[in-house]
Amino acid sequence: MNPGQKKTAEPFRIDFHTLRLLIQSAFLLFCLYSGYRFYQFYQWAVGNSSTFVARPPAVEGFLPISGLLSLKRFLLSGVYDRIHPAALTIFIAALLIAIFFRKGFCGWICPVGFVSHLTERVALRLKMICRPPEWLDYPLLSFKYLLLAFFSWIILAKMDLSAIESFSNTPYNLVVDARMLLFFIDPTSTTIWVLSILVIASFFLRNFWCRYLCPYGALMGILAWFGPLRISRDEQSCINCKKCEKVCPGSIRVAEQTVVTSPECLGCLECVAACPVNDCLRVSTYRREKMPAWLLPLGVVSFFLLVWATANLTGHWQSAVPPEILKNYYPMSATMGHP
Repeated sequence: MNPGQKKTAEPFRIDFHTLRLLIQSAFLLFCLYSGYRFYQFYQWAVGNSSTFVARPPAVEGFLPISGLLSLKRFLLSGVYDRIHPAALTIFIAALLIAIFFRKGFCGWICPVGFVSHLTERVALRLKMICRPPEWLDYPLLSFKYLLLAFFSWIILAKMDLSAIESFSNTPYNLVVDARMLLFFIDPTSTTIWVLSILVIASFFLRNFWCRYLCPYGALMGILAWFGPLRISRDEQSCINCKKCEKVCPGSIRVAEQTVVTSPECLGCLECVAACPVNDCLRVSTYRREKMPAWLLPLGVVSFFLLVWATANLTGHWQSAVPPEILKNYYPMSATMGHP
């Protein structure tokens, strides 16, 4: 730089990687807190504690099948589920976010995705992560779509409204949240083996559960494919360093595309954060119109909170089942079979 020449100020860049970690951490801590409160409620319901703790509705976020059943029922009859309304609310929020903000629920909110992300970071530091060849990767990718097709066939195609309403009124549906809790605090040997395999596989294959097995991630990816937002790459300024590909949790070959439309894109902005060239990777619309990248995470979180607030204000968040009823059924949850 010549003497007297003013140094050009570097444009301000948001650290989306750190921002994502903070947002995901906040949602994970909230889930853990809700899980602990639910455990206290369960202990009261089964008679192991005399201290009553209100059942937190947020635990129903771990009941996605209930959410899918309730969504079909709601669309066919207009009846909003009163037993597990939060499950339906969270499921609707996730689907709407996928339509407008790519797989933002997966990339910014989902606690399972966050744990998978942390596992990936550890595996990368240990240099254990490997990328399977395409002849193996594509068949593995098909598993989650096959699972999605299976659930869609069983619930959307085979179960009519009367069958859904009959299932909703069974004692099993009342205690399905308690059974979900027992899955974590009193796992069977089969559960331990399956979880162990998933964890071990996650150290070798990036985002193993999310990428290859999660059917709801598959559904949101399909919806996001039709959505208005995508990541675009400026070929003129790209230096082909491929740092974007190294950090992409969806293993997308970003550096080979001008517009990323893959259903594996989480909208996580990890590629944007890693790119050393300012404005080379950016968030854009259908017409390649640039939009501020920070609007994507802001939209994801704001949209989710808006759906929650609306459900809460309209009485579609808290279960209508009295705690005393659950106290009668929860002690049977461990032995109750699927209807």
